[in-house]
Amino acid sequence: MKIAVAGSIATDHLMTFDGRFVDSLVVEQLDKISVSFLADDLQIRRGGVAANICFGMAVLGQHPVLVGAVGEDFADYRSWLERHGVDCESVHVSDTKHTARFVCTTDRDMAQMATFYAGAMAEAREIELGPIAARVGGLALVLIGPDDPVAMLRHTDECRERGIPFAADPSQQLAFADGETIRRLIDGATYLFTNEYESHLTEQKTGWSAADIAERVTTRIITKGKAGALVATRGSEPVEIPVAEVIDAVDPTGVGDAFRAGFLTGLAGGLPHERCAEVGSVLASYVLETVGTQEYHLSTHRFLDRVATAYGPAAAEEIGAHIACEAP
Repeated sequence: MKIAVAGSIATDHLMTFDGRFVDSLVVEQLDKISVSFLADDLQIRRGGVAANICFGMAVLGQHPVLVGAVGEDFADYRSWLERHGVDCESVHVSDTKHTARFVCTTDRDMAQMATFYAGAMAEAREIELGPIAARVGGLALVLIGPDDPVAMLRHTDECRERGIPFAADPSQQLAFADGETIRRLIDGATYLFTNEYESHLTEQKTGWSAADIAERVTTRIITKGKAGALVATRGSEPVEIPVAEVIDAVDPTGVGDAFRAGFLTGLAGGLPHERCAEVGSVLASYVLETVGTQEYHLSTHRFLDRVATAYGPAAAEEIGAHIACEAP
């Protein structure tokens, strides 16, 4: 099952603040906000939603196709991804712009404030999915993640026109998109990924109720932080999946991307949605324990031990037949 992931490819600048943002915010004065925070640490890491998802899938044994736009400064990053099993042949390289940048500060409560510079990402709108599908022998699913808004709409429309199943993952772009744009991005999706806040924002902006969305989306996946995840498929009872145990939470950046990577890996292996979400939850726990979105190391044995601890030996046995982590 060949899966393509379209979305942002970026360099992350991750800082930590040994305090609480909330202690520096005055609710009545938010329209005049002017604050700064003294960061204790700076880590420069590889990132971007699409690249993070592809990396996670690759270290679980898949060979996903990365679709996005970068600058000429992407060479080392490309080598890293390809070395771990990601297909980067369809990445567009800009002649004039740098690869996107994500600058994020995380406080003691794991709350985050971030800024994103699009850079070369704006040229993702020039990418056609048809030639990519032809190159790899067909696409079973395209995840359309946060990216240049025009590119997201173009990819979504092309999937509909070509009959390629797609997963809508508008994520950070929900804050900027209007209702009509969001409706175009999710209508007809085989899967819709959001976190709990984004699920409410989607309903508010589109004017569609949860029931309305269920008529337009086959399966809706809502991640709920410490409360786990909900998977609701049309015609079936919703399934609640608890989170996997985290040994020592360090940085939440990229946790949602890891969940999606695990879920898509499960889909590629033909696993039921509950098992897909369990793979996603366990992979997310690894990311939460590291600084950086692609800095974790997996072994099949240890990964399945975590699955067994969280979801039982039967889950580990079923999942174990469909993953192959890069380390033994």
